Amino acid sequence: MAIRLGDTAPDFTAETTEGTLRFHEYLGDSWGILFSHPKDFTPVCTTELGQVAKLKDQFAARNVKVIGLSVDPVDDHHKWAADIEETQGAALNYPLIGDPDRKISDAYDMIHPNANNTLTVRSVFIIGPDKKVKLTLTYPASTGRNFDEILRVVDSLQLTANHSVATPVNWKDGEDVIIAPSVSNEQAAERFPGYQTIKPYLRVTKQPK
Repeated sequence: MAIRLGDTAPDFTAETTEGTLRFHEYLGDSWGILFSHPKDFTPVCTTELGQVAKLKDQFAARNVKVIGLSVDPVDDHHKWAADIEETQGAALNYPLIGDPDRKISDAYDMIHPNANNTLTVRSVFIIGPDKKVKLTLTYPASTGRNFDEILRVVDSLQLTANHSVATPVNWKDGEDVIIAPSVSNEQAAERFPGYQTIKPYLRVTKQPK
């Protein structure tokens, strides 16, 4: 069954490159990103894992814990890690799950009927501190993910979770935001002084601190 927005992210216990890990316990009060890879020792995945390692401080600044997954066993992950460091200039610094029995991949619907039945597609799940799924993305195996976009989405999700605002097209952290329709004009005047009304349903304000 497909994972939908608002669903509780399935919990699991798994072997990883950093030892045995229970997923919800690992996340704790943090946000989480779970992302899967079709197979070890594949070119696009190698670049992705290296890039995520380089972004460790960016994820930490947002209170995000990252964890990868491949259907290959952990022993292969450890061997692959050496190639990642050599070719990408960054050592693996977050857990990489081994899922040879595909239990986690199946629980998260990472293996799609129209894809190879043994390999996960490039899935991304952003999970909130409440363990609810906030975003899902699925890429074909041939297309590497844009982790700058994933960081942008995290910024939006964290902002909109704490304020009655939404983020417009192509929004980036620090830019103006849209006041949620559920906020009355009277409430908006109090909470967002100086906001601009473009249309009755489109009110723009500075990003809340």
